[in-house]
Amino acid sequence: MYDYSYEPRHVIFMIDNKSFYASVESIERGLNPLKSVLVVMSQADNAGDGLVLASSPMAKKLFNISNVTRCSEVPVNDPRLVIAAPRMNLYIKRNLQINEIFKTFTAEEDIQPYSIDESILDMTHSWHLFGESPFEVARKIQIEVKKELGLYVTVGIGDNPLLAKFALDIEAKHDYSLIGEWHYEDIPDKLWPIHNLSQLWSIGKRTAAKLEKINIYSVYDLAHHDPYMLKQRFGIMGSQLFALSWGIDRSVIRKKYRAKEKSYGNSQVLPKNYEKQAEIEVVIRELAEQVASRLRAHHKLTGCISLGAGFAYKDKQITNSSGFVHSMKIEPTNLNKELADTAIQMFRKYWQGQAIRHLYFSGDKLSDDNVLQLDLLDDKQARVKEKQVDETIDSIRKRFGFKSIVKTSSLSKGATAISRSKLVGGHNGGNAYD
Repeated sequence: MYDYSYEPRHVIFMIDNKSFYASVESIERGLNPLKSVLVVMSQADNAGDGLVLASSPMAKKLFNISNVTRCSEVPVNDPRLVIAAPRMNLYIKRNLQINEIFKTFTAEEDIQPYSIDESILDMTHSWHLFGESPFEVARKIQIEVKKELGLYVTVGIGDNPLLAKFALDIEAKHDYSLIGEWHYEDIPDKLWPIHNLSQLWSIGKRTAAKLEKINIYSVYDLAHHDPYMLKQRFGIMGSQLFALSWGIDRSVIRKKYRAKEKSYGNSQVLPKNYEKQAEIEVVIRELAEQVASRLRAHHKLTGCISLGAGFAYKDKQITNSSGFVHSMKIEPTNLNKELADTAIQMFRKYWQGQAIRHLYFSGDKLSDDNVLQLDLLDDKQARVKEKQVDETIDSIRKRFGFKSIVKTSSLSKGATAISRSKLVGGHNGGNAYD
């Protein structure tokens, strides 16, 4: 057995807003989130093209609707089912309100938003101010959120963030109290018996399949495998998997992670299958120009760009793949035309006529935009003028909105930039005050 006496013991709460989007929409309609039969569906007016973003517990139970169900598979005509269009601004507002409640229980620096519906709280130094046990404090947080916003939250309590996450996903979400509590001593009884590795946090289906190839079928098997062989086979990920199997996590909430090298990217799931080259290239140009605008806003240049395309169907005849992603080093720039033209050249090089449903463009290898990059063949005045034009457009859009000035290409068939400008997180923003 591992000697846990050397491991730090904190009191960590991992808090999840149960069926968050669906619960918010239920409350807005005066419904009980645990009893309503409701789904939040993207492009609710065009059911065949979108996805279910969230479903209430009863919708899952009655119709087996999950968060990846296609809208065409939803029984939209069933009178028991309430269908709501997403309102991302409202969900962001509720998330901020929930985190304000958390701040009444612990210091702001001890709170780490994990996603729009999950937060991690380090309660080590404050839980005793609110109750006789961490469980009692978790219950008080649940009551406060329910009283203020009508929402239900699920709480995982652990000696570290990893154990709190396991307590949340494996125990709390299935417990009547919606609270689970895990300690190091619980690992053999609660974690090791798990055989469905792909359902475990941070282990996907591909990793689980690779583990099965070396006869690892459960967390127990993983915990008792040779850690040096795991590292040799999987690299640093092998060491992380071994630590996970023993519940080891030494991260500290107050020490926020800072990425050493940032990148800027935009992606889009297209509203339909795009087969015409001109329509695809319009979207690529729009994505590249959006990334260029973000780079300029942060005073950065990109020295390497990546273009990805996801096929509507797996290409068995030509490439036997579901898409491609390619990168290319370039002279550092953040100019619209240079990035868009290069992206389109890349697309023409690798595209072989497949129908496209997803596009992605990003720039990394960043440097500061404190000089204008030139070479002997450049028309210096033209580049300076181009930079000025791009920055002027950025300024106008920042003040008056994206639609205040658009290129004619964004009015052509297949263009998506104008419709995307209304979205938040890729979905309808709605009104936070509806």
